[in-house]
Amino acid sequence: MSSNPIGIIDSGVGGLTVVKEMMRQLPHESIIYLGDTARCPYGPRSSEEIRKFTWEMTRFLEQYQIKMLIIACNTATAVALDEIRQSLPIPVLGVIHPGARAAIKVSKTNRIGVIGTQMTINSKAYEFALKKIRRRVTVHGLACPKLVPLVESGEWTGKLAEKVVAESIEPLKGTNIDTLILGCTHYPLLQPVIESYFEGKIKIISSGEETAREASVILDHTSMLNGSTDGPHHAFFTTGSKTMFKNIAQQWLELEEIHVETANLTSLTT
Repeated sequence: MSSNPIGIIDSGVGGLTVVKEMMRQLPHESIIYLGDTARCPYGPRSSEEIRKFTWEMTRFLEQYQIKMLIIACNTATAVALDEIRQSLPIPVLGVIHPGARAAIKVSKTNRIGVIGTQMTINSKAYEFALKKIRRRVTVHGLACPKLVPLVESGEWTGKLAEKVVAESIEPLKGTNIDTLILGCTHYPLLQPVIESYFEGKIKIISSGEETAREASVILDHTSMLNGSTDGPHHAFFTTGSKTMFKNIAQQWLELEEIHVETANLTSLTT
C-alpha cells in the first residue's frame, strides 16, 4: 500500500497550493488531485451541498486506491472533515488545524486574522482551532468572497488583483493583527499581493506547508512512505475547463507538462 497515491480534493484550483508543498516535501509520493472547478466556489453554498460535493470527490478518488486523503478546501474541511475521517479506513487530513498551529507558533501578540470564504468564517472553525491551542488569542475573521473567483479566472497578479485584494481585506487594517491566516487554499496564489498591502509588517500563514509536514509525519509513523525507486506518477482531474485548469496548474506547479482529465461526479455520493 505504500506505493499507492495520495488523494487531494479541493473546490477548484486552490488546492494546488497544497500539491506544490506535497511535491516539495514528499517528492517520491504520487498524487491524484481533483478540483471541482465547475461548482466552485463552495463558500456561498449550503452545508448540505458542500457535504454532498465533498463526498462525491472522495468517492471518485477512492477508485484509485489512495492511501491518504487531504481535504485541501477549507470550506469542505469545516463542513465534512470529521464525518469523512470517521468513515474512511485511511488517514484523512484537513487544512484548518495545521494552519492554526502554524499561526500560534509565529504570533507574538496573540492577535490573529483569518480570511476565508463566507462558510469558513461563519463556521468559526479557525477560531475554535486557535483557541483550543491558546485560549487568550484574539481572532479577527473576515469573509473575502471575491478572492476565489479572482484566482479561478487566473487573475492573481496585476492591477485587478491589487484592487480586489485591497477592497477585500481593508477591514483588517485597524485590528493590529500581527499574523494573518490565508483560510482558503486559493489565497496563497495572492500572497505576494496581500503581503504588499500590509507592507510586509505581518506574518502570512498558508496551511499548505504545515499540512504537508503533517502528512509526512503520519505516513512515516504508519510505515506508508513510498519506498519505490520508480518516480512519482501524478494525475489531475477537474470538473470544469481542462484548458484553464491546465494553464493555472502548469504555471503554479512550474511543470512543463501535466495531463488533465475530466471527472464526472454526479453519480457519486454517500
